[in-house]
Amino acid sequence: MKAAGNASTGDWDIVITAKDKLLSFDFKELFQYRDLIKLLIRRDFVAVYKQTILGPLWFLFHPIMSTIVYMFVFGNIAKIGTDNIPRPLFYFSGTMLWTFFATTLQKSSDTFIVNAPIYGKVYFPRFSMPIVYAVNSFFTLAIQFVCLLAIYVVYLVSGYSFHPSWWLLATPILVLQTALLSLGIGIMVSALTTRYRDFRNLIHFGLQMMMYVTPVVYPMSEVPARLKPLVMLNPLTPVMELFRHALLGGGEGNLTLWAVSLVETAAVFWLGMRVFNHNERTFIDVV
Repeated sequence: MKAAGNASTGDWDIVITAKDKLLSFDFKELFQYRDLIKLLIRRDFVAVYKQTILGPLWFLFHPIMSTIVYMFVFGNIAKIGTDNIPRPLFYFSGTMLWTFFATTLQKSSDTFIVNAPIYGKVYFPRFSMPIVYAVNSFFTLAIQFVCLLAIYVVYLVSGYSFHPSWWLLATPILVLQTALLSLGIGIMVSALTTRYRDFRNLIHFGLQMMMYVTPVVYPMSEVPARLKPLVMLNPLTPVMELFRHALLGGGEGNLTLWAVSLVETAAVFWLGMRVFNHNERTFIDVV
């Protein structure tokens, strides 16, 4: 939707019309609604731990418990290596980045279905809600990152030596790429679920399958040579490897694979925006 002033059809100050292009995106309009976006971000963030005993500590519960389970199953039972990275750091770093991706994707995939009542009553930029989900996921990631640093410091004090690389400077870009990839897939699925609810039921299963082809609980060095091309097709694979390589010195820092991953992410986000913009014109009649 877009607003136009001085309409020839009447004396209205603002006229809201449908987007005339599949990829038209009004950043100015989104900026005008920044106060609403801030309010929605605060509302969703507070709602997670409101009336709970542990409060924001719940954001650490999932990655900590997952790390303990992964250490037991994949470390002690399956005996999968971690590229000489301490197991708590290896599994926690992978889990926190994967949780950021999966949470943003899952919430943005419900954009149209969950917000249909408010979308049908008042106009505001529809893309505001996916932005809210991504920002709140980032806040959760920031809290978990502090916990990762605490574990990191414990190992440093105990005499463990880390070898971070210059890739550390690329960490914000890696996080942004993860957000764009999850948003691209999420808003694409959200548009499809307005007509085909099967996609909503399949998204959880799809995330589970995607996790196993992403080096979350294993490093690329443990992947058999015949399966590496399949794992490398996943745009999140170079991101996960570079994230660990930047912070902990393990993993692989392959610039070529990351460049391919960036192209894949841009393509997915572009396609997601096209489908999202096209669907927002008619979704309320379908939902």
